[in-house]
Amino acid sequence: PVLVGASMGGMVGLVSEGTLRPGRFQGLVLVDIATQLETAGVERIVGFMSAAPDGFASLDEAADAIAAYRPNRPRPSNLDGLRKNLRQGEDGRWRWHWDPAFLSGKSRDGRTDIDTLGDAARNLTAPTLLVRGRMSDMLSLEGVATFREQCPHAHFVDIADAGHMVVGDRNDAFTAAVVDFVDTLGDDDQDEELAS
Repeated sequence: PVLVGASMGGMVGLVSEGTLRPGRFQGLVLVDIATQLETAGVERIVGFMSAAPDGFASLDEAADAIAAYRPNRPRPSNLDGLRKNLRQGEDGRWRWHWDPAFLSGKSRDGRTDIDTLGDAARNLTAPTLLVRGRMSDMLSLEGVATFREQCPHAHFVDIADAGHMVVGDRNDAFTAAVVDFVDTLGDDDQDEELAS
C-alpha cells in the first residue's frame, strides 16, 4: 500500500513509516507537510482550528467559518463534505473530529513534533513524494530543501495555484502527480524527477 497523508495525516504517515513501522508502506506521499514549517502558516491554522472550541450551531455556520478562513475558495453549496470532518454532539452542536490536545505541539515524551519529524525523515527508506501547494503558507521552498536534505531520495512536486489545501485547490494536478509517482513504484528507475 501507498500512504497519502495531508497535513496532520502526513505527519502521522511520516512518523509511522520513519520510526514506528518502517517498511509497512510501499510508498509515502506527504501533502504540504514536512519537517520545517512556516510559523505564520502554523499559527493561522491553529488559530482557525481553535477558534470555535464550543463547535458550530449548524453546518452552515461551519461553512461560513471555513469561507472566512479560505476567502480565495468559493463557499460550497453542498455541505455533505463537512459531515466527514465534523461530528454532531448530543447537544446538537457540530465539532471538528480531531483531538484538540495535539495543538500543544508536544509529543507524549515531551519532544517537539519537529524533532520527531526530522528523525523520521532521516530514517525513511520507502519511496517518498513530497507535494507542496505553491501558494502554501505552511511549507516554503526552504522547508522543502530541508526535507530533501533529510530524505535525499524523496521526489518533489510543486502544484501551481494551490495552497495548503492542495487537494481541494487543484485535485486534478494533485491526482496526476500521485498517479505518476505510484506508477514509478517497482520500476528500476525511481530517480527520475517527477514533473509538476
